[in-house]
Amino acid sequence: MSYGVASALQAAVYGQLSNDPDLIGLVGTAIYDALPSGALPPLYVVLGAEDVRDASDKTGGGALHEFTVTVVTERAGFSTAKTAAAAVSDALVDADLTLTRGALVSLSFYKAKAARVGTGDVRQINLIFRARVADDA
Repeated sequence: MSYGVASALQAAVYGQLSNDPDLIGLVGTAIYDALPSGALPPLYVVLGAEDVRDASDKTGGGALHEFTVTVVTERAGFSTAKTAAAAVSDALVDADLTLTRGALVSLSFYKAKAARVGTGDVRQINLIFRARVADDA
């Protein structure tokens, strides 16, 4: 197993989302690898947790990364969040990402969960994607 591609995968995912015109049209520059301090915009996207398993085979080292991208909105209802979540999914599914280490074999949508946060208007959608990477370093 190799966890060596994790940072390269995260950077490529962030770059893909940060440069997607449809997503930018919805959230502007509010796409974060880590949440900034201070007030947040009413709609934003943030990279989240990751679970990694060995996926090495006879051809070399590799891993299966299940990673979360979260869409958060303070607007009532789920429509705005779902529109942004769809843009995230469209930007990532089957994307041809170039990694600084290793190679992306596949990138697919796995599942999502939409939920109200607390008792207010905040809505959150956690999208989970699966990325299979090869690392022959």
